Amino acid sequence: MPALGNSLTNRNAAAVLRDGLSRVAQGELTVDCSALQQVDSAAVAVLLAWQRAAAQRGQALTLNGVPTQLQSLASLYGVDGLLGLAPAASGPEHHHHRH
Repeated sequence: MPALGNSLTNRNAAAVLRDGLSRVAQGELTVDCSALQQVDSAAVAVLLAWQRAAAQRGQALTLNGVPTQLQSLASLYGVDGLLGLAPAASGPEHHHHRH
């Protein structure tokens, strides 16, 4: 799947959603998010829809270069784990190591 543009908001979400769904249907499962500078809750919804579409094919979407703002939104909505963005944790204690 080609890189997303620099914006994924409610203004362009419908078009981006349709394009991504057709690409997932063709087996493209890696999304480059590194160019994203402007995101809102629509970006989270689009990525979740793509992840669901991939899951229906028995596959998983891979997100690369996810910007901090998008990670924060996914975490805020409690879907970071669904998108594969949650920090790896093995139990109730979360250890964050930042270097």
